[in-house]
Order: sequence, then C-alpha cells, then structure tokens
Amino acid sequence: MTRLHWKSRLVQRRLAAISLLLTVVLGCSKHTKDQPSNRVVKLAFVTNTASEFWKIAAAGIHKYEKEARVQVDIKMPLNGTPEEQNQILQNLAAQGYDAIATSVVAPDDQVSVLNKVATQLKLTTFDSDAPKSKRLLYIGTNNYEGGRALGEQIVQLLPTGGKIAVFVGNFSANNAAQRLKGIEDAVAGHQVEIVDKREDNVDRAKARSNVEDMINAHPDLKLCVGLWSYNGPAIAAAIEGVGKQGKVLAAVFDEEEGTLAGIERGSIQVTVVQKPFQFGYLSAKWMNELATQGSAAMARIPKSASIDTGVEVISKANVADFERRLTELKRSAQ
Repeated sequence: MTRLHWKSRLVQRRLAAISLLLTVVLGCSKHTKDQPSNRVVKLAFVTNTASEFWKIAAAGIHKYEKEARVQVDIKMPLNGTPEEQNQILQNLAAQGYDAIATSVVAPDDQVSVLNKVATQLKLTTFDSDAPKSKRLLYIGTNNYEGGRALGEQIVQLLPTGGKIAVFVGNFSANNAAQRLKGIEDAVAGHQVEIVDKREDNVDRAKARSNVEDMINAHPDLKLCVGLWSYNGPAIAAAIEGVGKQGKVLAAVFDEEEGTLAGIERGSIQVTVVQKPFQFGYLSAKWMNELATQGSAAMARIPKSASIDTGVEVISKANVADFERRLTELKRSAQ
C-alpha cells in the first residue's frame, strides 16, 4: 500500500467517524425535542380541592398506570384556593415535571400562572377548564350542557315552578359558572326563580349551614341545587336535619357516596353525574403521550382542544344499577 493510498484510507475513516458522530448527536437532539428520553417521566394530576369525587378519578389514573407502567402523582389542594393551587403548580414546574393536568379553581385569575407553567411543561386541564390560558387540551364535561341537563330535571320536578337556591364552593370556577348558566337557560320561561346563590369556599360545615340558613330564610323554598360534588351530601344532611325531607327537593351534581345514599333515602331527587374515572384515565394517558411522543401526540389533539366525556342522569330508578357499575370500575383499577 502506497503512503498516499494509506493517507486516503485514513481520511475516509475519519470522515466516516465524524459522520457517525453527527448522526448520533443530531438524532439525540431530535429525540430530546420530540421524545424527551427513556428516563421516567414525571406526571402530576392536580385537583381543585380534596373531595371523595377525586377517588373515582384516581381509580382511572391507577388503571392507566398499570397499563402504561408509569406513575402519576396526585395533588389535592386542601383549602381549594387559587393561591394554594398556583403554588402547587409552580412547585411541580420547578421540580422538572414533564406534564401536569389540573382542574382550575379560578380560570380568569390564574391565567398568568398557567401560562408560565405551560412554557415549562405540557399543561392540560380537566373538570374545570381555563380556555384563555395556553393549556393544550381540556378533558371532561361540557359543563354548560351538564347544567342544562340538570335544569331540565328541575323543570320536571317543579312542573308549576317555584323558588330554588344554588350552592357551590366558588362561582368563579369555570365549571360552576357554566353549570349555572346551563341551569338558568333550561329553567327560563318555566316560572322557576333562583332566590339566592351561596358560596362556601370549600368549607363543608358552611356548605351545610348555607342550606339550613336558606331553608329557614325562605319557608316557601321548593328546591336546592348543588353544583359541586360535596354540595350533594351537605344538602341532603341539611334537609334531613331541619325535617324538610320531601318538602324541599334537591337536584345536584356528581356521585359522592352521600349523594347516592341521599337519593336512596329520598333526600335528593336527582344528580347529574360526570365521568371522573375517564377524567383520570384520559388525563394520565394524554399527559404521558404528550411528554413522551412530543409533536406526534400534539398532532392528535382535536381541533376543538377538548374531549367531552359526557354526563348521565341518576335518580332513584337507576341508582342501584349505577352503583353496581361504579363498583366494577373501581375494581378494574385495583
């Protein structure tokens, strides 16, 4: 082999080595952008408060965790304030989480915090949306339609109209505002009058005392409406406590045990249930895929940037069947 030929072969090998190195580096760069890495992704599901309702969502999360072999940290603000939730979201972002799903307490007031968090990770919402923020996707109930469904039930319960009162933790929450709007539109023209609306700021004792105060203040009150999950049990306890069972009716949201028991006892006439199991399962799935698949997952987000999980109306006629199905869902996640 001539010296010139040997140098030529050496140059070719070095060029090949450089080409391989560039391929690896560029490939890793693309992998980092679209699929962060093979490391364990950090995912978090942040509720708007601590409630029995979220245990059902947790069952959906656990089902997906088993299927995908991932872990989702569940965070529940104890006091249900925007400030408390903001702090949780900011802490998670600072800790390097890849994706967060949250039920926003006060959407209009939290936009700046949500947008900042969205620049650091993949942000989605569930249950209570923040459509003005840079969240990528909302998963949950169309709360306006859910409110209309409950309003239609109220019209049936009060065929000649009557006075009603509405109770919730915070009316500033997107889900509360949309549900109330749906109810108002559904009862319009049916001589149903909303005489008062009360917030309890996620204070369970106040949730009950608000109902008792309203019943005492309005002897002709016909029906109580509960917009958040724990309002149902609070309304049932208050109605029973003041001896108004059957005289003051109740139409509420969600499937807490106290609500379903209230339906069985006749203290609550109807509840519009969401699909919290799906909230948890789909939120976990989308968080994981957005964190690990990058642009491929982004391309699958619906044009509406929302997934409606639907509602179901539960009364004494179907409460037993619903409880059976709910038990089966919970077992599937164990």
